[in-house]
Amino acid sequence: MQKRDELYAGKAKSVFKTDDEKALILHFRNDTSAFDGKKIEKLDRKGKVNNLFNAFISEKLEEAGIATHFIKLLSDEESLVKKLDMFPIECVVRNISTGSLCRRLGVEDGLDLNPPTFEFFLKNDDLGDPMINEYHIESFGWAEASHVERMKELTFKVNGILQKLFLDAGILLVDYKLEFGLYDGEVMFGDEFTPDGCRLWDVETREKLDKDRFRQGLGDVVESYEAVARRIGVKLD
Repeated sequence: MQKRDELYAGKAKSVFKTDDEKALILHFRNDTSAFDGKKIEKLDRKGKVNNLFNAFISEKLEEAGIATHFIKLLSDEESLVKKLDMFPIECVVRNISTGSLCRRLGVEDGLDLNPPTFEFFLKNDDLGDPMINEYHIESFGWAEASHVERMKELTFKVNGILQKLFLDAGILLVDYKLEFGLYDGEVMFGDEFTPDGCRLWDVETREKLDKDRFRQGLGDVVESYEAVARRIGVKLD
C-alpha cells in the first residue's frame, strides 16, 4: 500500500490518500487540542496510544458485528482504513451527566442516566459544533432518514458493547461521540474511538482518565490514556 498526498489534517489526525481509491491512511499525531483549538499542546506518545487504542476498539466492535472502517495497523501511529463518505454529524450518548449537559440543562453532575441520552451535533468547528435534531438533518440533506435511524441503532449497540468492556476493567464509560459514513451503501463506524472522544472514570474513585485531564489541567494525560488501554487489554509494547 503506497502512501500518497495528505487529504486532510484535523486537530489530532492527518488523513492520506493511497494507491487504492477505496482506502486511506490515518496518522494519529501527538497534537492535543481543546476549546475549539484555543488550547493546543504536543504530548509524547499520544499518537501511538490513540492509534493502538482505536485499533483495539474497532476490532472488538467488528467481533460483535459492528461494521467499521478499520482495516489494519500499519505502524505505531498509522492505520489503514476504508474510505467512507462521512456524514457531517456526531452521535453522542451520555450514560452519566457531566460537562456540557449539566451546563445546558442545569442538572447535577454525576447522575446515572437511565435510559442514556442521545444527541446529534453538526460537525462544524466555525459554529462550535451546534446541537441539531433529525428534522435539521433531513431538511438540510445531511443524511437520509434511514441512515439516521441506522446511526442511532449502531450507536446504542456500541454503547452496550463498550460499557461492558470498560466496566469489566473497572472503568465507567461516561459519554462518547461516534461518527459514521457510507461504504458501498452501508452505514459504518468511521473516524476513531479513543480517550480524546469519550469520558472515562474509574469505578471506585471516579478519577478522570480521559481528555478532561487536558481540558482541566489535571496532568498525566497520556499516562492516563495508557493506564486505560492496559486495563482493557490493549498491547502498547
